Amino acid sequence: MGLGRDAIVRAALALLNDVGLEGLTLRRLADELDVQAPALYWHVKNKAELLDGMAAAIFHDALDDVEAPRRGESWVDWTADCAHRLRTAMLTYRDGAHVLSGTCLSHASGRPLELAMRTLCDAGFSVRDAGRGIAAVYSYVQGFTVEEQSTGPGEPDAARFPLAAHAWVELTKDADERFEHGLRLLLSGLRLSRFGS
Repeated sequence: MGLGRDAIVRAALALLNDVGLEGLTLRRLADELDVQAPALYWHVKNKAELLDGMAAAIFHDALDDVEAPRRGESWVDWTADCAHRLRTAMLTYRDGAHVLSGTCLSHASGRPLELAMRTLCDAGFSVRDAGRGIAAVYSYVQGFTVEEQSTGPGEPDAARFPLAAHAWVELTKDADERFEHGLRLLLSGLRLSRFGS
């Protein structure tokens, strides 16, 4: 049997769609792969390491084939495209955004991060501001998608909190439109800060 780390990670991602992050255990994954749990420990030491591998796979699927901006493509549009790709990859899996929360992506993010840094530095950002800008965009995408995949608190009492109730209506419709609105706000702020520091 060709049981390797990649096969284990991909099986874990498939299982994630069935059981969610809370239900994902190494024992359940071993049952799914029809092996004894100790067989997995040759490839992943624990659930945290498995989650790192799953996060890296999601990130890889989103951005591994990304290329530098095409001729005439602005850094804003290129960055927005990367943000959309990442959100789409997270939404592919139940709790996909949660998987990326707090995991180690250093071995998966090298090439995409280098391209993003080069793109922003070529657009006039300092290395520091490019790095901070990329981190802000990543945090926005991940945070938005975590919330999108979560069940939040119930609707506020409209009689007591009319503005909050109205906001609730706005905040629960058309996730794609809300994501785009927030992303454009963030990128507009990033554009304004480009030469300000």
